[in-house]
Amino acid sequence: MAVAIDQPIQQKPVSFDEFLARYGGDNRYELIDGEVFDLEPTGPHEEVAAFITAKLCVQIDRLDLPWFVLQRGLLRPSSIGMTGFRPDVAIVDRSELSQEPLWAEQSILTLGSSIKFVAEVVSSN
Repeated sequence: MAVAIDQPIQQKPVSFDEFLARYGGDNRYELIDGEVFDLEPTGPHEEVAAFITAKLCVQIDRLDLPWFVLQRGLLRPSSIGMTGFRPDVAIVDRSELSQEPLWAEQSILTLGSSIKFVAEVVSSN
């Protein structure tokens, strides 16, 4: 995963539930293998992510797909217990959300069937 990350902000591993309790409402943080990372993207990084988002939104609308761009949600791969990340760009299939156990209350996606596309912008910082 290519994200602008420096160092983890804590020493001991954090469970997913602990991460949600402490950082779940702040989209600046990710949990990768039990380590909490503070994401601080640069301006150019944000410009690239916005460009990708704009182009994808045009195509979703043009094709009249039941998809949308995830703005602040968290992806939690079901096979990795202590990871929850916030991709720079993610396309979600609205028709699959009824199967997502955490979506309605916490905007967390756990099922691959809900996610149609993910992009991470690589930064040099």
